[in-house]
Amino acid sequence: MPRSLLARTFLLLALLALLTTTAWLSLFRHLDAEPRARESAQLAASTVNLIRAALFAATPEKRPGLFVELSQREGLRLLPAEPGDQVEAMPEARFFQLLQGEISARLGPQTRIAAAVDGVPGFWISFRLDEHDDDEYWLVLPRDRARRDFTRQWLLWGLLATGLSLAIAWLIASRISRPLKALAASARLVGSGQQPPQLPETGAEELRQLAAAFNAMAGDLARHEKDRSEVLAGISHDLRTPLTRLRLEAEMSIADPGARDAAVADIAQMETVIAQFMDYARSEAGEAPVNCALSPLLATLVSQRLALGQDVHGELAELPVAALRPHAILRAVANLLDNAWKYAHGSDGQSSRIDLRASLHAGEIRIEVADRGPGIPESQVERLKRPFTRLEDARTDAVGAGLGLAIVERVARLHGGRLELLPRAGGGLCACLCLPLDAAGQP
Repeated sequence: MPRSLLARTFLLLALLALLTTTAWLSLFRHLDAEPRARESAQLAASTVNLIRAALFAATPEKRPGLFVELSQREGLRLLPAEPGDQVEAMPEARFFQLLQGEISARLGPQTRIAAAVDGVPGFWISFRLDEHDDDEYWLVLPRDRARRDFTRQWLLWGLLATGLSLAIAWLIASRISRPLKALAASARLVGSGQQPPQLPETGAEELRQLAAAFNAMAGDLARHEKDRSEVLAGISHDLRTPLTRLRLEAEMSIADPGARDAAVADIAQMETVIAQFMDYARSEAGEAPVNCALSPLLATLVSQRLALGQDVHGELAELPVAALRPHAILRAVANLLDNAWKYAHGSDGQSSRIDLRASLHAGEIRIEVADRGPGIPESQVERLKRPFTRLEDARTDAVGAGLGLAIVERVARLHGGRLELLPRAGGGLCACLCLPLDAAGQP
């Protein structure tokens, strides 16, 4: 079966039209057989009776001339029946059975019909001059008098009816699938965090109700998203001022260096959590896609990390220009680098190198951040992509908000891509941000 609703609906309607036309032609052929057999039998019986009357009326010496006249003008032949005649019976079709019955009813039960005698084709009918006469004759009529001229004529009508039915079926199927296709496209935009255009509320009542319900749902989701972003941004903004005061008080009022450093570290962790909330609350869909080359942006990001003392090694291939949201992608890659830097420790407790790779593979832009940390169990990968989830015993920051991977997943979805968390050969984690090149950044 085809996958699209348009093709499936058209296929079912076309099948219905074909079956209906076939059934109609079959029924008509069945009903048409009896009157056609009666007409052909009537014509054959009338011809036999006329020949009988002509033979009885003609003197014996004039009968050969009569035979020649009938053959030349009417295409009729009269031949004497011989005991050794090789008779080919008519086909076993219902029409010829009805024809045999009708002729027998008119000319008598001893009348035979044949499709060929001694290899000569035609419409052969046996008769006697009278019922007491032992001599039997063959009347050979043109073959088309025993043939149903049905197939070509009604086949043309059937093809015309089928063509019209298929055209109407395509029209019906397209009118059904067009609004549903538009609804599916709008649903994909909603799923990627974008606000879709209003669907036209036209067509059948059910389709109008569906479009109206979807428009209302999309509007509600957009309002909820805006309210959520404003609330999170407001809370994060309001918390920064007291945190700044706490940091100043801790640095100026706590005499014990150890306690002061611990308090400052706690405040820094709180600021990190607030920064994650701000990143998650930021509407990535508000950034319009622009044509850009990603490799220079990632190279700048590597340079910034090296300046901060992080051992980040970049392997950046030359990537084609694509329609992307560069700030959103850089924010996502920065989250992956932060996550890797926190947990990229070997068995000796020392930080290991982080590899940032960018390449083009199978029509996708692949950005990989690989480390030598403890990795993530395969059973926990999908769960850790959700907001506010942590893996306490492996690599997720217990003091964080659990939003880092959720932000990356959101950016990937916005570009029609995906986030893959794969085990790295030799130990560690490889986080891969995959962006389709032909649809990156497109609605």
